[in-house]
Amino acid sequence: MSLHVIAGAGGTGSPTALLLADAGERVRLISRRGGGPEHPLIERIAADATDADRLTELTRGAATLINTAMPPYDRWPAEFPALAAALLTTAERTGAGYVMMGNTYGYGRVDGHFTEDLPMAPVAVKGQVRAQMWLDALASHEAGRARVTEVRASAFLGAGAGSLYNWLVPAPVLAGQPAAFPGDLDAPKTWSYLGDVARTLTTVARDDRSWGRAWHVPSTATISVRDLTGRLAELAGVPTPRLTSMSVEDLTEAGRRNPIIAEVVEMMYSLVNPDLLDSAVTEQMFGLVATPLDDVLRETVQAFPPTP
Repeated sequence: MSLHVIAGAGGTGSPTALLLADAGERVRLISRRGGGPEHPLIERIAADATDADRLTELTRGAATLINTAMPPYDRWPAEFPALAAALLTTAERTGAGYVMMGNTYGYGRVDGHFTEDLPMAPVAVKGQVRAQMWLDALASHEAGRARVTEVRASAFLGAGAGSLYNWLVPAPVLAGQPAAFPGDLDAPKTWSYLGDVARTLTTVARDDRSWGRAWHVPSTATISVRDLTGRLAELAGVPTPRLTSMSVEDLTEAGRRNPIIAEVVEMMYSLVNPDLLDSAVTEQMFGLVATPLDDVLRETVQAFPPTP
């Protein structure tokens, strides 16, 4: 029975902790409030993950340190570097394998599919933050100071996903109301189910073949926002969605009232262009298979029940 330390008890950290605990592994789940699921093998601890000394104390003897924690979306440039530095320092001090939860922002604009061998070429501030986190960790790995890997997902889908889609679309659509989403509603996009993200994190954390490179989450579907929303409505038995596209101007106006929405403006390029994640290498290496889309959408319907 190994010990795994997870920073962050949110939408990816909690299911990852449960998967490890259900497999008989000990988990120390760290968050500012000490939250997370109840399980005999999960120890929930309230701590600040930017405190490298405290995090080192909590991680000594652990097989892995898995980071799913992140600052609020509008505070990434100010707060992510300190968090990333504390986690990497802890991995270097303790020898725990460091598993990072990442996304595709660091790749920048890509024509075609995102593959793990693409260089970091960010075009947005948040992409620069993500790219630097990985490059710093990879440099530590290559210098022999730590063992690191990163799991990268596309847009989150599923109950509990803190994603732009979940914030803007399911609730009004399932209530029979109009909904709006930014970008090209007909551009094909890859969607990553939270359960598949957690399975990928737990798999790479326990496999020595993982270290020194990134892995893409096997994703539940590649489908446009319009078609995804139509299928969501069909499964819920509600009217055909009235979905409209938000422009940059719409986002800017909404961002005056909501600082999170304001941060989406610089990511508009990823909402206009196809956003395609290739996970073939991960699937072949670890035998992971994505959850069917309809299963994910049924779960979403349960989380956002239609209004009578």
